[in-house]
Amino acid sequence: CKKKKIQWYVSCWDIKSQIEMRQFKTKYNKVASAMLVHKKLLEIIVKERKYTFISTGMSTMKQIEDAVKIFRKNKCPFELMHSHSVYPMPLTEANLKLIPVLKKKFRCKVGYSGHETSAYQVCIPAVILGATSIERHITLDRTMYGSDHAASLEPPGINRLVKNIRSL
Repeated sequence: CKKKKIQWYVSCWDIKSQIEMRQFKTKYNKVASAMLVHKKLLEIIVKERKYTFISTGMSTMKQIEDAVKIFRKNKCPFELMHSHSVYPMPLTEANLKLIPVLKKKFRCKVGYSGHETSAYQVCIPAVILGATSIERHITLDRTMYGSDHAASLEPPGINRLVKNIRSL
């Protein structure tokens, strides 16, 4: 990443990992969907005051509201990420109409974190509906073992997606 000047960051799933990550001086933080309810972890993250992407998969509106309150109380910049926590996600479960609902309810930026096998059927409409960022997993080979690979994009796919979003 340093060689290619790529900004990178990770989703830490525990406090110890979050604290250890500080040595890398990443520009952003990421809260995984499953960690949105981990209030002690959120309290550690907000102290860093880094722009944080907060995934909302599996969460209720109340749980999202509680997390947003922690970030606002601590003046930590954030962006919600509409997501669905199934790998790969069935297209029929994208629920993209939630993007403008989240934007209106929480008065913040809302991105889209996609785990579907096709980026174009969901990511492009997400942008049209107001998504301010797109998160996609990337792999060298979608046929590799593991649930992430099938829901990831290979380099030509991510390049096409970025080009199409910029054109849009």
